[in-house]
Amino acid sequence: MAKYFRSVAAFFMAAALFLLSGPAAYCLSDAFKDNVYDRGSMKPVDSVLKVKVGDPAPDFTLRSLSGELVSLSDYRGKKNVMLSFIPAAWTPVCSDQWPGYNIVKDIFDSNDAILLGISVDNIPTLYSWTNQMGQLWFPVLSDFYPHGEVSSRFGILRSEGIAERAVFIIDKQGIIRYIHVKDINQRPPLEVLVRELEKLQQPPAGGLK
Repeated sequence: MAKYFRSVAAFFMAAALFLLSGPAAYCLSDAFKDNVYDRGSMKPVDSVLKVKVGDPAPDFTLRSLSGELVSLSDYRGKKNVMLSFIPAAWTPVCSDQWPGYNIVKDIFDSNDAILLGISVDNIPTLYSWTNQMGQLWFPVLSDFYPHGEVSSRFGILRSEGIAERAVFIIDKQGIIRYIHVKDINQRPPLEVLVRELEKLQQPPAGGLK
């Protein structure tokens, strides 16, 4: 019970900071703000999912900004995983979504979870973009070559070659437990992501973990 109240309190504190920061969360300098590319509203969803809740998550290996190769299977049996796919660097919603997750790192830690940020941009672009954000606590991975291959495996590669703004929550056994692919123009709701992460810590009905 105490853990529950700590989690709730942490969430509301983080959510308040997240909402109050608003667009300013990514405006770390005038140069960064002026470089954000706003192409306007896009079609909410332009892809067809290839996976569903209850499926094993497709494994993948992508290069991170640090130069290391990171595989989803690296976390099998060790960590719950949240995959955060974003459409492209230097776009408005993406540029405040990922810095916002810095505010809620404690929630990931308390739910034994790691966040992996994935974009179809190349490493130099992601390096420049994330440097302007400030340090992110989670690995940022490039799905650039073969272009959008991992996004395509999940069924979220749009016809124009960018990914949907999508979240997949995967348990320690590698099973997809939650999917959010709705409106590319909006951030996934933080309170829902927190709730879904917390579900992974609950014993299944009818037995213990």
